[in-house]
Amino acid sequence: MRRTKPIILGIAGDSGSGKTTLARGIRQILGNEIVTGICIDDYHKYSREERKEQNLSALHPDCNYLDILQSHIAELRRGKAILKPVYDHSKGDFSRFKYVEPADFIVVEGLLAFHIKKLREMFDVKIYLDPEDFLRETWKIQRDTSERGYSEREAKNTLHRRAELSTRYIRPQREHADIVLNFYPPPELPGETGSRLNARLILRPTIRYPDFSQFIDQDQEADENCLSFTLGRDSGTPVDLLHIQGNISQDTLEYTSRLILEHLSEAGPTSLENIGRYLEGKTPRKSYPLALAQLLVGFCLHKLKINR
Repeated sequence: MRRTKPIILGIAGDSGSGKTTLARGIRQILGNEIVTGICIDDYHKYSREERKEQNLSALHPDCNYLDILQSHIAELRRGKAILKPVYDHSKGDFSRFKYVEPADFIVVEGLLAFHIKKLREMFDVKIYLDPEDFLRETWKIQRDTSERGYSEREAKNTLHRRAELSTRYIRPQREHADIVLNFYPPPELPGETGSRLNARLILRPTIRYPDFSQFIDQDQEADENCLSFTLGRDSGTPVDLLHIQGNISQDTLEYTSRLILEHLSEAGPTSLENIGRYLEGKTPRKSYPLALAQLLVGFCLHKLKINR
């Protein structure tokens, strides 16, 4: 019998925004053995071919079993195992069901994570990924052509067809997030799409955050302005803005990461080697701002767990 409820993280965002990449690093930081991962794509109602025949899109809520997803998250929250569907993107079809057990942390990521009120109320922390539009489009085309069997033309056509549904169903979820994570190119590199992107975490006053300033103050000794805090407004609400510069050095990443990992010692050893990893097409890359964002979110979740 589980003594405490799990900490549940919800990650939402448009197709190609980096949800799976962010979630993968967070799971590794917390420890894969104590994290259950749920991908909402597994709850599609139709295969890729069926959607094509019926002129449907996975972005539409009616094309997903969100009610079953909600039920499954509730079961995991109660400490019960579930039998989860599995959607294979490489084939565009479903494979065998998977037996999934509860864990200390549950990470849920997908297009419509915050669409249903009862579902989003189950999340302890909600993150919306909001990269610049040209970045997301570039990332989606790279992913769909290298991993999902699309031609470049098909991938671009998919972006065009989905635009209206994205505006109607995906982007409004941003307003429900506690944290909005935005990647954007630095002014001196306007065409940058990879490892040198800046990152900004918009921290809304909807949850209690741990003290991030301890890492920022210490960081100034290693690399000035690698991490910085400013005050701002988002959708008319006062927010804290945590900035991570894309030109940080490996030494600075390791220095700041060690400070964070000292607070995560109870979660077990974490290898920095696997944090911040992403694919550029089929080529593995590493982003230091992504790694720091993953570490900061992992730290936030860990603090929520020990304070529960």
